Amino acid sequence: MSGQDPIAAFRVEAGELLDATEQALLDLSHDLESRALIDTVFRGMHTLKGSGAMFGFDALAAFTHHCETTFDSVRKGLIPATAELVALTLAAMDHMRTLVDDRDGSSASAVGEDLLARLHALLGNAHASAATLSDGEEASRVGPAASCLGHQSWHVTFRLPSDALTNGTNPLILLDELRDLGGTNLAVDLSAVPPLDELDPTQCHLGWALDLPASVTREEIEDVFIFVIDDMELSIEAIGNQAEAVGTSGDALPASEDLPIKNSSQVVPVAEARGSPLSRPASESVRVPADRLDLLMDRVGELVIVQSRLAQLTSNGVSGPAGELALRSISEEVERLANELRDTMMVLRMVPIASLFGRFRRLVHDLARETGKSIELETDGESTEIDKTVSERLADPIVHLIRNSCDHGLETEEDRIAAGKSPSGRLRLSAQQAGGEVLITIEDDGRGISRERVRAKAEANGLIQPGQVLSDSELLQLIFQPGFSTASQITNLSGRGVGMDVVKRTIEGLRGNIDMTSEPGKGSVITLRIPLTLAIIDGLLVRVGNGKYVIPLAAVEECLELSLEEDIRSRGRSMIQLRERLVPFLRLRELFATGTRPDPYQKIVVIATGGERVGLVVDQIIGSHQTVIKSMSSLHRSIPSFSGATILGDGGVALILDVVQLVALGQSHEERLRAAG
Repeated sequence: MSGQDPIAAFRVEAGELLDATEQALLDLSHDLESRALIDTVFRGMHTLKGSGAMFGFDALAAFTHHCETTFDSVRKGLIPATAELVALTLAAMDHMRTLVDDRDGSSASAVGEDLLARLHALLGNAHASAATLSDGEEASRVGPAASCLGHQSWHVTFRLPSDALTNGTNPLILLDELRDLGGTNLAVDLSAVPPLDELDPTQCHLGWALDLPASVTREEIEDVFIFVIDDMELSIEAIGNQAEAVGTSGDALPASEDLPIKNSSQVVPVAEARGSPLSRPASESVRVPADRLDLLMDRVGELVIVQSRLAQLTSNGVSGPAGELALRSISEEVERLANELRDTMMVLRMVPIASLFGRFRRLVHDLARETGKSIELETDGESTEIDKTVSERLADPIVHLIRNSCDHGLETEEDRIAAGKSPSGRLRLSAQQAGGEVLITIEDDGRGISRERVRAKAEANGLIQPGQVLSDSELLQLIFQPGFSTASQITNLSGRGVGMDVVKRTIEGLRGNIDMTSEPGKGSVITLRIPLTLAIIDGLLVRVGNGKYVIPLAAVEECLELSLEEDIRSRGRSMIQLRERLVPFLRLRELFATGTRPDPYQKIVVIATGGERVGLVVDQIIGSHQTVIKSMSSLHRSIPSFSGATILGDGGVALILDVVQLVALGQSHEERLRAAG
């Protein structure tokens, strides 16, 4: 029996369906006449409604039904697709996400009621318009099936594919939709039901027949079966005229002679059939292409073969040059397979960054409406892959950066025209892989960053001294200081200075860094340098006293030797001069209280993050080490200076140094020295 929680699986698939439908809505906002996009939105809502009802999300199904009805009116030409309708439907999609997390919708019922009232207002206007149509126009809208054939009703017979139940199709939902269309005289065909000892409960053996009024169009009947129509048996007959079968693969089903369903009370309600809801928490999942799983299976198969060779060798005993040679061969094979398994497993966690970029189309759409600006979003490099965990943690920082670009960077249409620019502002998101890093760039063609305002604000906040000489990069990095904002007034989007410092902390927590350039009048470019994965890093293994530590190699700039004379001379200052610049350094032996004497020839490992540099004094540099990161125990997570641990080849444990914390310690140490001297 599968251990997967079906409710958790539904929530994952519902999230993906909502994402896809939201993207179609955003595309529709740029092409309001696109029938294909309108149909895509309608099908997405239709699927979500049916799936939600199947898994007990009745509030979601009921709410989505109204949204589906609205877009059904758009499909039929009763109401036009407008920017207002798209914006309202996007707000409705947000409420649907809430209902996916909250089954009964009690936490946001008022929001849902307000959205439904606005949707009903749109439909009310559409019905008022429809009432003014002439008979000829009405006949044209209804179509030849109703106006030309002159029949009184439809007779519909259908049989679902045998695997419909296993594929998630619920016949009760289809029958409910047919009943909503005015279906009567429902009957069940039992002719294909096998004897009990041959019955497969996972197969659908029933057929159905019913009558529908002539006011229903053939297209509306077909829409009920839109997701199974290609594989099912369906006959739609206009009573009094020649029958027309759609998608049939057999004879029409008998109707009145079969067992009738006298009333709906004989049908087990869907909510009762489901039983008690499952309440297990949803677990994260990653969709993995089948070819990557095949590659993983190949590696595991090779590993099993090597293990068999090793078992046979040890059972026979390892002796002599031949035995040692065979053992060395197996050792090399295991090393190769371990490396390939590591690479394969890292690839399994990778997801295209398009899944991250896709979220920001909605954000930019809403920001454009809120600020009254015209903003065009461009994306590039969406096929670039990144670790799923990294992707999730990048969402909030990029949201902050986009909001700042739209609010502070991009000008209004009038200001852009006055500056000789196009009326629409351009915001560009791009990604590319560079070695073991992913570079994510947020670029706008707005007004750029005013150095004068940044310097004035920094001096007012005491971040720098008046007239202090700073490089352009150092000056721009000041905007990432806590509480820093150059906005003249506080708005709903920005101005309180609590966003950019969060961005910096989050990126540094991912072992990344931020580069920024800006040209006044032409725009700004912010580049996030992020490691591909958080699970494995290249590190520099060092010894301090009797302990071993790992410094992330991406943060290491260079290594120097600290002689005994220089060590004694720097006592009290802890500063070295490196290419005409003073760099503070920390004696890790003292910081970690090792209680050991220093080695005669200590080393300084210079690390850097966010434009700041600090030296770390160690006793010995052992060499590079590919590090598998293990999280700290609950008792040690609050200890600063360490971000994790790893197990070495000899079975010992080495702590991984937190570069951001160490740089902060170095900065505070330097400030104390300046204050004292």
